[in-house]
Amino acid sequence: MLSTKTLFGESMQLDEKYHLESKLVLFPGNVLDFLVDIPDESIKLVVTSPPYNIGKVYENRVGIEEYLELQKELISQLYRVLAPDGSICWQVGNFVDKGEIYPLDIFYYPIFKSLGMKLRNRIVWYFGHGLHARKRFSGRYETLLWFTKTDDYTFNLDDVRIPSKYPGKRHYKGAKKGQLSGNPKGKNPSDIWRLMTEEWESGLWEIPNVKSNHPEKTIHPAQFPIELAERCVLAMSNPGDWVLDPYAGVGSTLIAAMKHDRKAMGCEKEQKYVDIARQRVQQYASGTLKTRPLGKRVYQPTGREKIARYPEEWKTERLLDSNPNWLKDGDGDLHESEH
Repeated sequence: MLSTKTLFGESMQLDEKYHLESKLVLFPGNVLDFLVDIPDESIKLVVTSPPYNIGKVYENRVGIEEYLELQKELISQLYRVLAPDGSICWQVGNFVDKGEIYPLDIFYYPIFKSLGMKLRNRIVWYFGHGLHARKRFSGRYETLLWFTKTDDYTFNLDDVRIPSKYPGKRHYKGAKKGQLSGNPKGKNPSDIWRLMTEEWESGLWEIPNVKSNHPEKTIHPAQFPIELAERCVLAMSNPGDWVLDPYAGVGSTLIAAMKHDRKAMGCEKEQKYVDIARQRVQQYASGTLKTRPLGKRVYQPTGREKIARYPEEWKTERLLDSNPNWLKDGDGDLHESEH
């Protein structure tokens, strides 16, 4: 049993298999084996980030055609368990083969459409930090595809509004001239979630990716932030609804659901990540889990920090590049060449 408040103020058991009385489930094993026991149309929201088949330690690398066929089988089962007013949020990056980029959201789109699902948003998740490429521009975004099963779907915009940049703006013509044009609850955050920018000024969702200095960082190499799942949970489900992550990893989606009184279930085949996810759920239940608060601004350097200053070594190299007639002597000092 979890020791403190987790859902509706109650302590509860973290089950390994789903049963009718379950409220929190983490299945250690293959996701298709897990979904067999899930009733039809019982899940309000699926939030996940599937393996990208780019050779991470938990992936078995296959060709893109075989990869997509395997994913198609899973998605058809997710469609079966999804409620008529439910949504799937499918967060993906790129498949890379011999240096060539395959944008996975484009390849996934026909799979969802073949089931009759409708794309409501293609959300661009932009982040300021990541791996640096040498033979192409460094990748700084991923996409989140939001599909619904029907036209009658849950969407709680008021729960995810952000402050307006100009709350005092008024209509300047027409029947509403002089009246306030905004919404007192804030504005729609748009379909670009930019990480590492001033959210309150730009109107974009600010969600830093999980790197080494992030409070949520674990050993998982592709961990997404709780905040990313949290905003999907708030917008596309209601308290008491089931939220499912078929690739649960270290449990970020489960925790996001628990934070807002949703029931949560997930599946993860790698035992080391299952163990971490269980630990994190327990830590959240006891109030000791470190997380980044929803909507917290990202720190912006002032320029006075040592790490934000232009290194002296680089200044020297830049001077040499711009002035080829300057040379270094044996002591490292610069002097002008006679030639």
